[in-house]
Amino acid sequence: MSSCGITLQQRPCRFFWPYLFFRSFKFEFCYSNPHHFGNNFYHSSDSPGSLEFLYASLLEKSTERNHLKQIHSQLYRHGLQSDGFVITKFIRRGCDLTEVEYARQLFDEFPEPYVSLWNAIIMGYSTHNMLDKVVDMYWRMQRGLVSPDPRTFPHVLKACGGLAAEEIGLAVHAQIFRHGLEGDVVVQNGLVAFYVKCGKIDRARVVFDGLNRKNVVSWTSIISGYIQHGHPVEALRLFRDMRGSGVKPDWISLVSVGKAYSDIDDLEQGRCHHSLVMKMGLEFEPDLRIALTSLYAKCGQVMAAKSLFDQMKVHNVILWNAMISGFVKNGHAIEALDLFYEMISKDIQPDAVTLQSAVLATAQLGSLEQARLMDFYVKNSQFRDDVFVNTALIDMYAKCGNLELARQIFNQISNKDVVVWSSMIMGYALHGLGKEAADLFNEMKHARVSPNNVTFLGLITACSHSGLIDKGWEFFNSMKEFGIQPSQQHYAGVVDLLGRAGCVEKAYNFITAMPVQPGVSVWGALLSACKTYRQVALAEYAAERIFALDPLNIGHYVQLSNLYASSRMWDGVAKVRVLMKKKGLNKVLGCSTIEINGKLHAFRMGDKTHSRSEEIYNKLEWLETRLVECGFAPDKESALHDLDEEEKEAILCNHSERLAIAYGLISTAPGTTLRITKNLRACVNCHSATKLISKLVNREIVVRDAKRFHHFKNGSCSCGDYW
Repeated sequence: MSSCGITLQQRPCRFFWPYLFFRSFKFEFCYSNPHHFGNNFYHSSDSPGSLEFLYASLLEKSTERNHLKQIHSQLYRHGLQSDGFVITKFIRRGCDLTEVEYARQLFDEFPEPYVSLWNAIIMGYSTHNMLDKVVDMYWRMQRGLVSPDPRTFPHVLKACGGLAAEEIGLAVHAQIFRHGLEGDVVVQNGLVAFYVKCGKIDRARVVFDGLNRKNVVSWTSIISGYIQHGHPVEALRLFRDMRGSGVKPDWISLVSVGKAYSDIDDLEQGRCHHSLVMKMGLEFEPDLRIALTSLYAKCGQVMAAKSLFDQMKVHNVILWNAMISGFVKNGHAIEALDLFYEMISKDIQPDAVTLQSAVLATAQLGSLEQARLMDFYVKNSQFRDDVFVNTALIDMYAKCGNLELARQIFNQISNKDVVVWSSMIMGYALHGLGKEAADLFNEMKHARVSPNNVTFLGLITACSHSGLIDKGWEFFNSMKEFGIQPSQQHYAGVVDLLGRAGCVEKAYNFITAMPVQPGVSVWGALLSACKTYRQVALAEYAAERIFALDPLNIGHYVQLSNLYASSRMWDGVAKVRVLMKKKGLNKVLGCSTIEINGKLHAFRMGDKTHSRSEEIYNKLEWLETRLVECGFAPDKESALHDLDEEEKEAILCNHSERLAIAYGLISTAPGTTLRITKNLRACVNCHSATKLISKLVNREIVVRDAKRFHHFKNGSCSCGDYW
């Protein structure tokens, strides 16, 4: 008797070991009598076919590479190493266990693999996104004269789409016709997805329209394709056709439709879509919840979005991103940053999208201290070299009033693309530094980086804010040299360029010669110029055009009313006020914020709610006395022509930015730079007063208003009184 208790006569037949393996995955024959398992086992396993299925069952129970090796060794022992059924199962299981290369080894050892084996290894590579190997195996299959079948093509088409290998995909499309599979819905769905990924939405539509039997995958592929390529309206039209055809949408198609509604900001239909989701019992599907959260956030319903967000038990990074970016888009910078830091505190790793949104929120906030903290976090993260994140940092520092730090980030980026260059140019534009923007553009050309439409928008804006009319014209006219068609923003920039310089009639003539219909931004720039230079008739004409295009923008009504008031046309003022009331429009109240020791303090005109209000007004009184002693006389007419609450006071000493300055002076050490953010354009009186205050207190005062930055120092402003 052997050491394991089994005599030669008693040794189990060749079918006995798989049963033991099935029990323990160990080849240790420790049973003294195999007949204890009963005769049925032997009878059920006597045929080779039964053995193959038993191996298949064992493979399904395998959980690691070692199991596969044990089964592999037994295949040779029982002469099944060339059994196509077992090897196909083996390859598939190996791929399932991420042992793709081991599965490939088995495939290569098979003498003459037929289509099922080819499909198994191709599917394995496809499942693990090893797309280049999918294509390689497909070509090997072709050279081996093995005809693909309907199971082959979807994986190959997926690989071609993922690799953007359009030429190969076209060849595969030809093969599909050659094999007569143009009516196979699964294969055709793969073709639709392939053309969508390659940006050929028209070809995808041709394939889709040619399908005799469209299933939910067919509809979802073409709908998502139109959304990805910026055609949400057509996607929604197809969704209606899908429902009309009787095909029931799944959660994937509903996610795409939710994105379409958010892209067109259709909140009403978006709510109907939410009702459909609930009716189908899919409201707790994670991806759908993310889509709905994003929908409400993008449509301005951030609290509804937050409610959905809070109801989710598990928040993945995509959901956090949807909520954070939603807060940012709707101007809730503090809430966005609070959510970002909450995310970090819960050890949820942010991605590049998260950081871009957080950086943008910091830029909106205008807090330099917060900007430094965000920069520190990025530099200690895995995204410190991410070009998109660093580009956002450039924009952040520029909007927080520190161009030096923005330029440092810019200089540290080794491979600067057009987005990086444009971001820095826009930073200079925001601060009214036209010459610096033009010099940087010359450096960009020397670096052989081609500009885009954003580059020229920054250049024209920079010239407009610094009075460089000829240079601005030069930039606008040079756009055609780079094959760039001007947009409404570029045309508006030129109108602003001319209007600020007093060339109002020339600006109007430019508008009438435009090759496209002027939009709100173009007429708005003309209205602003008319207000500055009191061109009433032309302003009324521009306002008519604006109200027809955008009847609910409060800013344009205020500008027209201000113009009437400055011209002492009180009937006009009354008429505009009645019109505003009729449309339910309310004036935007001015608000200024200043950051002291990492905390933001907000002030409105005449605000007395601050805990140090008495000290603030004492400082204001001191400043007013000093201003009068220096000969400062406010322009009282401004109190007549501006509807904003902050410009109705004759003395104009308690505007929000003046309160913020006073608080900054009593809260910081002498010589500290004061950084103030205002939500409206700075008024003439406050601009003049702040220049003088900067000299009186020997401080630099940086004010970011709704249009640009003003750097006040030693009695002068960086804008040169041209803003």
